[in-house]
Amino acid sequence: MQYPYRKTRRRIVSEINVVPYIDVMLVLLIIFMATATSVTLGVKVDLPQATSQPLPVDTKPPLIASIDKQGLYYLSTGASADSPLNEDELQALVRLEIRRDANAQFVVKGDGAVPYKKVIDLMVLLQTSGVESIGLMTEPDNEK
Repeated sequence: MQYPYRKTRRRIVSEINVVPYIDVMLVLLIIFMATATSVTLGVKVDLPQATSQPLPVDTKPPLIASIDKQGLYYLSTGASADSPLNEDELQALVRLEIRRDANAQFVVKGDGAVPYKKVIDLMVLLQTSGVESIGLMTEPDNEK
């Protein structure tokens, strides 16, 4: 005996489709990974004092570009470095010294009370004037 055609009802599946959620999570993970490498945190640190060997004495002493507490620039060129210089005067003197001696050594002497940015600005001024290598002058550590 054959039963008349019956309509069978399918059971409704009540599961959540998680594939779109996984896609969103992977996109967010990629975004966080990409931005985490470019974010730098500012941490307050006290730089340690370290001893180092002094530079070997050359026949020609390096030219010393200084910045004092007030942010005034000086350049010791063998003549006295008592008069402060503005940015244009400093760059002109540096270019003149480089024309005289292409291998001239430059050292930056920054006062301890000067903000770090001012010392970097002085280094940028020297670099834009044509200086290729710049040294930093420090006080020797006498504590042993």
